[in-house]
Amino acid sequence: MNRYRIPPLSLEGVKTYPLAKRSSKVGVADFAVPPKPGASVGKFIDGLPNILAVQSLRAVAEAVVAARRKRKPIIWGLGGHVIKCGLGPVLIDLMRRGFVSCLAMNGAAMIHDFEIAWVGHTSEDVEAGLGKGQFGMAEETSRTINVAISAGDAQGLGAGEAVGKILNPSRRRPRFAKASLLSTAYRQRIPVTVHLAIGTDINMNHPSVDAAALGAASHRDFRLLARMVSKMGGGGVYLNLGSAVILPEVFLKCVSLARNLGHSLQRIVTANFDFIQHYRPTQNVVLRPTARTGKGYALTGHHELMIPLLAATVLETDRKKRTKRSGGE
Repeated sequence: MNRYRIPPLSLEGVKTYPLAKRSSKVGVADFAVPPKPGASVGKFIDGLPNILAVQSLRAVAEAVVAARRKRKPIIWGLGGHVIKCGLGPVLIDLMRRGFVSCLAMNGAAMIHDFEIAWVGHTSEDVEAGLGKGQFGMAEETSRTINVAISAGDAQGLGAGEAVGKILNPSRRRPRFAKASLLSTAYRQRIPVTVHLAIGTDINMNHPSVDAAALGAASHRDFRLLARMVSKMGGGGVYLNLGSAVILPEVFLKCVSLARNLGHSLQRIVTANFDFIQHYRPTQNVVLRPTARTGKGYALTGHHELMIPLLAATVLETDRKKRTKRSGGE
């Protein structure tokens, strides 16, 4: 006999219903198809389970393809890690296929991309150099970037265009320029905006730095990005890849500025790709800009896996739509 005055609830009288009549979120039609040896990338993508993150991935790819068809901006915001993971060629290919309208970079992305173009490698060992006072002190990187931005500012250029220009001299381009987003975008007249924060990047430690030029050039890039964002209404897409703080904050201010000036930004699509979902990208990219006016997605995973998967899904989605329009299978 228990000591409590209240007995356990009786299960007599519980009402049930047939399982077949219950609404369910997952069915066998949504399940994955095991990949076969030698199968195409398209078959692999088609075989992914149509559940959760795959649904989001497909929705983002659909939005990117639709934005190109509607001639709406497709803006890619890049943190430095995306460049260090070797994803430049993937984004360059999308650029050449018309799936990139603008690249927004933080300072780290600019620096890593410049070093790739200049010498073909990047990402120094911070621990090894920091103790010796040598971290961030590579001569060519900071001097060349600082001189380029100072010269570009004098010509009314933003930081992204200024560095892209120096990677495309009238004679011989740097040996690895073909792997550089800055260099390729400059040649294709695709805007690149660089959003600097004073003290965050290695070029600001060098005597060649011109802080006034950095600030003016970066603010010019902010206004250029705001112009691109102002055109997003009706199906434009913003993709934040690996920037946890600076680009989400910059994007939010661009959205606010554009709306303040009368641009509605209805039906925009945003997505955050990162291996951890941080507060600012969640709020400032996925949720706040799209509240009641669009759709935001968050996809979690390593960039070196997720971005090629996104690119492949975009290309496969585009291929299928082209085939359908032409009356093929």
